[in-house]
Amino acid sequence: MDISLDNIRMHVLQTAEQGVVNQDTLFCFRQNGRQVSAEYGGCQIRKGYLIGLIVNNKLTFSYCQLQIDDKLDYGTSSCELSRDENNRIILIEHFEWASRPGEKGTNVFVEI
Repeated sequence: MDISLDNIRMHVLQTAEQGVVNQDTLFCFRQNGRQVSAEYGGCQIRKGYLIGLIVNNKLTFSYCQLQIDDKLDYGTSSCELSRDENNRIILIEHFEWASRPGEKGTNVFVEI
């Protein structure tokens, strides 16, 4: 069954070493058909946006974010969606910074 991210709120359960998000970063998702977007903020992020497409529980998106130190960062991600034993959505994100060449990592998000 396909997972919808419409009106779903998530935070990060596990973050990559070079990641700038954590459990205090709140992601608010919207979905319209295959199009997915989110606004987020918290931790080191003043404001962030992502936009992408979801197909067969695989999400790909581009993101840009303004950090609290006024640094503008951006990159791309590919994600797998599933559900945990409590039926909460789990999103495993594999990201690559475009603004920090060569830096990439994995974050794990959970529905709240």
